[in-house]
Amino acid sequence: MVGAPGRRRVLSDCWDGPLTGARNWVARTAVALIALHLVVRAVLAFGGYFYWDDLILVGRAGTQGLLSPGYLFDDHDGHVMPGAFLVAGVITLVAPLNWAGPAMSLVVLALLASLALLRALWVILGWRPVLLLPLTFALFTPLAVPSYAWWAAALNSLPMLAALAWVCADAILLVRTGRQRYAVSAALVYLAGLLFFEKSGIIPFAAFTVAALYFHVTAAASVRQVWARGLRLWAATAALTVAWVGVYLIVVDQQRWSFDLAMTWDLLARSVTHGVVPGVVGGPWDWQRWAPASPWATPGVPVMVLGWVGLAVVVAVSLARKQRIGWVWPAAAGYAVACQVPIYLMRSSRFTALELAQSLRYLPDLVVMLALLAAVALCAPNRPDSHRLDRSALRSAIVACAATLFVASSLYSTATFYTSWGDNPTKSYLRNAQAGLAAAHRSSAAPMLDQEVDPLILQRMAWPENLASHMFALLRDRPEFASATTDLRMLDQHGNVVDALVTWVRSIRPGPDPQCGYLVQPDFPAEMPLDGPLLPAEWTVEINYLANSDGSIMLALSEGEDVRVPVRPGLNRVFVRMPGAGDAITARAVTAALSVCIAAGPVGFVAPR
Repeated sequence: MVGAPGRRRVLSDCWDGPLTGARNWVARTAVALIALHLVVRAVLAFGGYFYWDDLILVGRAGTQGLLSPGYLFDDHDGHVMPGAFLVAGVITLVAPLNWAGPAMSLVVLALLASLALLRALWVILGWRPVLLLPLTFALFTPLAVPSYAWWAAALNSLPMLAALAWVCADAILLVRTGRQRYAVSAALVYLAGLLFFEKSGIIPFAAFTVAALYFHVTAAASVRQVWARGLRLWAATAALTVAWVGVYLIVVDQQRWSFDLAMTWDLLARSVTHGVVPGVVGGPWDWQRWAPASPWATPGVPVMVLGWVGLAVVVAVSLARKQRIGWVWPAAAGYAVACQVPIYLMRSSRFTALELAQSLRYLPDLVVMLALLAAVALCAPNRPDSHRLDRSALRSAIVACAATLFVASSLYSTATFYTSWGDNPTKSYLRNAQAGLAAAHRSSAAPMLDQEVDPLILQRMAWPENLASHMFALLRDRPEFASATTDLRMLDQHGNVVDALVTWVRSIRPGPDPQCGYLVQPDFPAEMPLDGPLLPAEWTVEINYLANSDGSIMLALSEGEDVRVPVRPGLNRVFVRMPGAGDAITARAVTAALSVCIAAGPVGFVAPR
């Protein structure tokens, strides 16, 4: 428990207690700012659509059990995020490929993060008017926009932001009041953050930093006392962190770490010059995009210069006005480095484009941390010789104008991001595909061969989630996807279902029997040579055959797995998807008394007719 003198000092210097009539306008304004923030975020959310990793989440939810360890604890590009997988899976199962569900989840998560931040700022500042300054910055700066609009990224970052703000507030309350319930609630919230994003592991360090600086600037407790009074929280979060590191090391392939320090430094510097600094004044104002990449910030020289000037003014004014904040700015700079370096070490190499740092996806937690540290600085006692900065009509007018210009600048940057983000071919592709698959299901009972979707929608590196059978697994009105079909159709680059043919990359050579080609029977498999070798790929072969009865045959490339192919009596044609490589196809009958004659035919890729 904090001693009475120290506690009185905290309350008198900074925290002004519960809401009263005199402070009611601050609370109302804070709520109005959050409401405006949610309107902007709702426009972003409902104006967006599925993008890249979102479709990986959709495909995995459609092909795996939501509660299976393989689904929840998957190495998703270096992330361990069972909470995010579970939320995404439930939303996907309720309404497959319906963007309304993900959009609503974005708004709800943004509300939770905003309320958690407001609570933390209230714990630090009470209902003082200065609370509105860090709140406004955190709600509207474009630094937090890219990680929000992308559903998969937001499922990581937004729960972490809420957890970060909540745990920091609980840490201060624990030291201030000595009530151990804050240690329990903080530990539980921290665990929830870890379940959504392994980067949440930085939260205990951030919470200790914020609490230590808060009690330092208010002269209410020493760092040693903060450590001792919050020991249960620090111990609980340390145990959770160690356990989660163990899980992470088991799940994630550690070979992805590059340790390219030169590239890491370049990425970090680029994120500061093109992201953090322009974001201080509401930049970057402009975004560029090369599909299928996400937008990246391209601030012009004016906004970059304005950002540096604005940052210098804020630092100079804060140091001229406040005492005991010498550690606040280094803490902010240190967090800016700590929140990015591990990600760049994992994702960078000498071939990495610096635009990765300009995507600003790794900065939303920095926004919350800057807001909390700014609130801590505002708690510090004023310097005796800073009376020129005391409250006045002029100061109020300058602050109001600066805040208004910042919000306007931020909204402009958000609008330009929205325009760039809207250039997404996924929406038309998926809508065309859903309509085309439904029509194909009504027109024919034949299955469709599985295929990879267009690379602008999801590239091969995402296999097998880039397969149509995964992406559209939960659609009810569609044909079945199979390895063989009698009606060759495909999705074209726009998502339309069109009739298709097999290109002649290679062909099956004519068989030895002029009347039959290759005779395949249960006791007599046939090897059908090709007119050239095939490299490893997903090939499609056109099989023209004559069978004496219903049955099945097994086909396999010389370096590939067996594929079961149903056959019907009479002269027929079937198209078979065959993974593998080699210079021959082996055919064998697996149905008793089945005899099949197979003629020459093309082997290649499926293309629109």
